[in-house]
Amino acid sequence: MEINDTISYVLITGVVASLLFVVAGVALIFANNGSNGFTLGEIANGHVVVGQSMFSAAEISQGIFALQGADFVLLGLIVLIATPVVRVLMSVLVFAYERNRLYAAITLIVFVDLMVAVFIVPGLLAH
Repeated sequence: MEINDTISYVLITGVVASLLFVVAGVALIFANNGSNGFTLGEIANGHVVVGQSMFSAAEISQGIFALQGADFVLLGLIVLIATPVVRVLMSVLVFAYERNRLYAAITLIVFVDLMVAVFIVPGLLAH
């Protein structure tokens, strides 16, 4: 199998997994008339902020085991966001394996930039 096929399968798998988590989460929200202490009406209200910033990774994982719909939706969004990041990481590895130093370096810079944007910048903006 060629590396481009592998990368394509990773992207497809990430999008499909994300879709399944989001659909399952929405179904659970409707079945339980809400999630994580919010009623269905509060979740549907455009003025109530129900977002990932309200829940830690530990809370999301606990909510998955407790079948909380909002946590499934958040996990789906996290998987969707992580999918192209995994693709960039795979590209770094492929370029390194092919000994293409220029593209490996450029792609590594992109990957580091993504990691800084995801993990460091939000902490800086919160203060």
